[in-house]
Amino acid sequence: MKKIGLIGGITPESTILYYRILNQLNLNNLGSPHSAQVVINSFDFGQISNLQKVSNWKMLNKIMAEAGKNLEDAGANCIIICANTMHLCIDAVKKAVNIPVIHIAEATAKSIIEKKITKVALLGTKYTMEKDFFTDVLSSFKIKAIIPNLEEREIIHNVIYDELSIGIINPTSKEKYINIINRLLKDGAEGVILGCTEIPLLISQKDVSVPIFDTTKIHATAAFEFSIKFEQQQQQQQ
Repeated sequence: MKKIGLIGGITPESTILYYRILNQLNLNNLGSPHSAQVVINSFDFGQISNLQKVSNWKMLNKIMAEAGKNLEDAGANCIIICANTMHLCIDAVKKAVNIPVIHIAEATAKSIIEKKITKVALLGTKYTMEKDFFTDVLSSFKIKAIIPNLEEREIIHNVIYDELSIGIINPTSKEKYINIINRLLKDGAEGVILGCTEIPLLISQKDVSVPIFDTTKIHATAAFEFSIKFEQQQQQQQ
């Protein structure tokens, strides 16, 4: 596989998941002792979180674009942003580089279509649930997103930032998430998007009666598959 650039640290927990998944995919496909070729630009999440809280997306765009350029200069052949929320800055990253930036929502939408599902619940940070950068992509694939209510969004968001982002797994929080998911299923959701890269730390397929879409795994897999195809194309041209 070719080198994958990770914009990480947002949060460290999710970046660890991406790194683990990419290495496992490489091991599964090429056998032992192979591992993934990656380069990581890792942020201090405190800096990112503070800029999010004051809605300074201009500065976030700037530093995310710089991260993308750093990865390209370090030899990455594609880039993934290891967080759903920070895809709000994906256009800035794309403008800064000349290599593909793989969109987490597009990769997820393709996985949903494969399951022949058209209506899904979307869980994530308040930014992901309330802004349109993720739901617009789903709509372009003719997929309807059902969003939790205001109280539920607060619960989901706070668990992500106060617990999952620092590796705390709380059984009470898990129960709250499952209750929210079950209510959304009653509203017609046919599947559930774990639209924050830390949520898979708390919720897995065994917890839910309908298909779940783990955006971390889907996104990492899309990057891995791109890197393999890229390498094959280069070999054919030689």
